[in-house]
Amino acid sequence: MTGTKSARIYLNTFNNSATQQLSNGSIPMQHTHIKANQAWWKIDWREILDYRDLLFMLVLRDLTSVYKQTILGPLWFVIQPLITSVVFTIIFGTVAKVPTDGIPQFIFYMSGTVFWNYFQGCMTHSASSLGSNTSLMTKVYFPRLIIPLSGAMSNLAYFGLNLIMFFGFYFYFLFFTTATMHPQVNLIFLPFLVLQCALLGIGIGLWVAAMTIKYRDLRFALPFLISIWMYATPIVYPASLVVNPAMRLVLCMNPMTFIVESVRFLLTGTGTVTLTCAMLSIGMTIFFLVTGLFLFNRAQRTFVDMI
Repeated sequence: MTGTKSARIYLNTFNNSATQQLSNGSIPMQHTHIKANQAWWKIDWREILDYRDLLFMLVLRDLTSVYKQTILGPLWFVIQPLITSVVFTIIFGTVAKVPTDGIPQFIFYMSGTVFWNYFQGCMTHSASSLGSNTSLMTKVYFPRLIIPLSGAMSNLAYFGLNLIMFFGFYFYFLFFTTATMHPQVNLIFLPFLVLQCALLGIGIGLWVAAMTIKYRDLRFALPFLISIWMYATPIVYPASLVVNPAMRLVLCMNPMTFIVESVRFLLTGTGTVTLTCAMLSIGMTIFFLVTGLFLFNRAQRTFVDMI
């Protein structure tokens, strides 16, 4: 029996000459066909809204269970990006002497790390949304898109803590050091970059979740691919180092390039932001999100039958 939505049950009772069948002592034959009440390419957003209480419960579960029974607890939310930024500053800034376009090294690395961590969190949570919740899906019905959405919301809370920590260092370098940074008036566009981070992470994660059902190797390859993707994004180096036009176009085809460089430009006035990169990044985000939603919606309908 397939179909993860509430099913419509069609009873086709073949009772031609029912009186004759009853007189012969036979029972009228009934055929029950169970199928989903809408096509796979239709997404019921109203149903997701109806399950908003479950969405908030899953977000609360994610927030309380990740670091439960740990000594430092929620402090791990800020310790991880802080240590990563310190390591990048020492290795790439002090030892390798990679230029940062005049931006203080710590601010340069942390700005990229904070946004990358949010994107990575949304992507990995969406990618594992089917496999890690198998026991729940086999017992009760709910819109499966609730799980990726809950991951984006819970990771948004982590991102908020990281952003508060980042702005603490940012304002210190801005007002109490001689660092040259020029915040842009259009800093109000920063929330839109956060939204793009979430939508891109969800879209790619839904792709991986749908493909993992058939190709289980992806769950082992995903951490490796994420590491490669991070170093292909200008987090530890500025995009201005890439001067070859062909290579710069390849760099712009990475949608995270525009996001990271735009964040640095809005906060410091320094960053390689072009119309080409913006169009490629936004276009690829829309593509991955829309196609990921359809692929995930199609895969989740038969997921329970395939596990």
